[in-house]
Amino acid sequence: MENSKIKVFYIGEDTEIISPLEKSGNFEIQRKENGVAALRWLESNRGTKFDAILCNMFMRGVNGISFYNEMRHHKYLQTKTPFILISKHFRQQLRNNAYKTGIDDYYSSPLQPVRLSERIKYLNDFKNIYINNLDKVKSEKLEPYKTPFIKRAFDITLASVALILLSPVFVLTAIAIYIESPGKVFYASKRVGANFRTFDFYKFRSMYPDADKRLKEVAHLNQYKTVEVEEECSLCAALPEGQYCSPTYEDDSGKVVCERIIKMRRQAEAAFLKIENDPRITKVGRFIRNTSIDELPQLINILKGDMSFVGNRPLPVSEANALTKSERGKRLELGLRFHCAAGLTGLWQVELRGRAGKMSEEERFELDKQYALHNSFWGDMKLLFRTFFVFLRNQNV
Repeated sequence: MENSKIKVFYIGEDTEIISPLEKSGNFEIQRKENGVAALRWLESNRGTKFDAILCNMFMRGVNGISFYNEMRHHKYLQTKTPFILISKHFRQQLRNNAYKTGIDDYYSSPLQPVRLSERIKYLNDFKNIYINNLDKVKSEKLEPYKTPFIKRAFDITLASVALILLSPVFVLTAIAIYIESPGKVFYASKRVGANFRTFDFYKFRSMYPDADKRLKEVAHLNQYKTVEVEEECSLCAALPEGQYCSPTYEDDSGKVVCERIIKMRRQAEAAFLKIENDPRITKVGRFIRNTSIDELPQLINILKGDMSFVGNRPLPVSEANALTKSERGKRLELGLRFHCAAGLTGLWQVELRGRAGKMSEEERFELDKQYALHNSFWGDMKLLFRTFFVFLRNQNV
């Protein structure tokens, strides 16, 4: 596609919409006036491949979204072929409906050949990578993860004994936390574990009670933050009102923002937020973190079956969603990073690269996937022993 014309299939009566593409000379266009004619042509030419399908929303007989559903139902639409909906005038609700249906993108007139060609190339590259990875996961026929009996029996036995033996530590820690900063001594947050299941994750509170409200005040301390984020997209600002430089989404506040801003935010915040020398942490909190005492309440999670002693660390919901941007992405990650038990300790915690907490999110994520694909009971025992020795060396794991 890089050294030849972009081959597109256009469905719609309005030739004015695609005239900019024809004039550019960079597109090879197969055209049909309506959905019925298009379906008939596709039936007779099932082997024909296109770089993209452009479909006018408003056509006689069937609209663009219904046509897309009809193509999927009859399997005329090849999985890797981008489907782009087009209308003469921009409509935000139409854009939202298109994305909810599964349509890859939405554009309004006038079409800009350069931007559209770049977008088609991007969508093809993305879908090729995604489909190849998804096919790999499907070929492995992964079923929802179930904790092996021997692993579960070990967890229950060891967690019960540990809770009894460590009960004095629980009491003393709770008293120390309350004396320094009155409030709840335990902290529960929603985490995502095996099979993308959400559960309450317990820890001793190591921060001041209003720590969550003060998160934005210390966001600049994030050791992975390297990108400045624009408040408003400069590229979108240069376009006519109602047009965006890339597909749009609603952010956490409900504001519509473009894909470029979303990517900038993700790069800046990173999928694994870790703040060095965080001023929100209490003195007692810093001690129990360095000695891993703050993790002891997770023995209760292990007894409940939310976690195991060894596995991939459960992620906060926001971070898990950052890794799994869509339902399709969720299924893909379910077969990899989340296809194992959530754990008190894991592979990346005891790797030498994890010393002093210095590890990129890419390294962590890769180790998580390695563990999910190759874990075993005896491998877990080795990781437990390694965790114990690292703890004795005071490596802050």
